[in-house]
Amino acid sequence: MLFKVENLKVSYGKIRALHGINFQVDEGEIICIIGANGAGKSTTLRAISRLVPVEGDTRMTFMGKNLLDYEADQVVSRLGISHVPEGRRLFGNLTVTENLKLATFARKDTAQIANDLERVFTIFTRLHERSDQKAGTLSGGEQQMLAIGRAFMSGRKIMLLDEPSMGLAPLLMMSVFEALKQINEEGTTILLVEQNARLALQFASRGYVLENGNLALEGTSEDLLANPEVKKAYLGG
Repeated sequence: MLFKVENLKVSYGKIRALHGINFQVDEGEIICIIGANGAGKSTTLRAISRLVPVEGDTRMTFMGKNLLDYEADQVVSRLGISHVPEGRRLFGNLTVTENLKLATFARKDTAQIANDLERVFTIFTRLHERSDQKAGTLSGGEQQMLAIGRAFMSGRKIMLLDEPSMGLAPLLMMSVFEALKQINEEGTTILLVEQNARLALQFASRGYVLENGNLALEGTSEDLLANPEVKKAYLGG
């Protein structure tokens, strides 16, 4: 087991966003968390990245280490947990290459950094074509590619993705997910949250369904795609 979450609770003031959810991710898996807006999907990823405080009886372990012992910057630099947030959060005034290289600030393996940069440009050929272009001038799809490439460059063991399909045209959406599949096949574990439930379940091997901060269902992607409740709530019947 690569990663385990037990009794994850998060509150924003007096409002409880997560009510004690449990899930795990094995090495090499692609796992999705689906649910409606406000279900707690993004909060789950932000809690893993230590960007929001969790409540006292929450337990999270990554590669046998207590995740709660690490600050947000150490989650990336020391544990290798990369987060592609909703909205991408790129440095718009820096070029594509500068954004990618900035993600390597804590890495010491210079030769591998060069190899990873070449790999990003191979997977996302459009980024290679725009390597000297400022990130703020890229299209939405190109910015999503860059956000994923930046996470790749951080020396990731697991990649957390928040709504990677948001705002993308169907062809670009499929291109991004095909690239993610390739990244996974090369050894990166992926945990994504996604409102496009059908796409997420077709992409992942297993899934979890969040409803109002509670874990409502879990299972293989095939089982969830065939589940009448999931069909009715998230797949249009």
